[in-house]
Amino acid sequence: METGSGLDTVRAQGEPAWTGLPPRLLRMRRLLLVVWLGLLAVGLALLLGLLAGPVWAAFALLPLALLAWGWVMLGRNWASWRYAERADDLLISRGVLWREETVVPYGRMQLVEVTSGPVERHFGLSSVQLHTAAAATDATIPGLDPAEAERLRDRLTELGEARSAGL
Repeated sequence: METGSGLDTVRAQGEPAWTGLPPRLLRMRRLLLVVWLGLLAVGLALLLGLLAGPVWAAFALLPLALLAWGWVMLGRNWASWRYAERADDLLISRGVLWREETVVPYGRMQLVEVTSGPVERHFGLSSVQLHTAAAATDATIPGLDPAEAERLRDRLTELGEARSAGL
C-alpha cells in the first residue's frame, strides 16, 4: 500500500515500514550532555580544589564517568525510537530496557502540534505532539526534520478529520 510519500509503505508480511529519528537529534542530545556535565566537572574541580585541596578535586572525574555512560545510553535510546504510519493508526515505539509501543488511532486525534525550542531550531529539528481525548494515548515524536514534522502533522490532521467525520 503506497500513499505517495514512501514512508508509509507496508511490507508484504503486514509489518509496517518503520521510520527512525534523524542523527541530528542524537548529536544535539550528546552536545547538551557534554556541555552540562563538562561544566559540572569543571565547577566541581574548582570548588573542591579551592575548599578541600587538590586531592579532593579528583572527585570531579565522577561527572566525566557519568558523561561516558550517558553517551552510550543516549545512543541506545535514540536508536530505539521509531514510528510507522498505518492505514488506521500511527505506531510509536521507543525504549531500551522497557519497550513501549503507543498506538494512536487517527480518528481519536484531537490536536497535532509541531513544536521547536531554541536548541532544536539551532539543530534544525522539530517535535510532533499528538493529543487525544484520553491522556494515556497522547504521544510525541521528537527530533524530526521540520519538513517531515509538517508533512506528518498535515497528514495526521487530514486522516484524523476523515476518520472522525462519522462520530
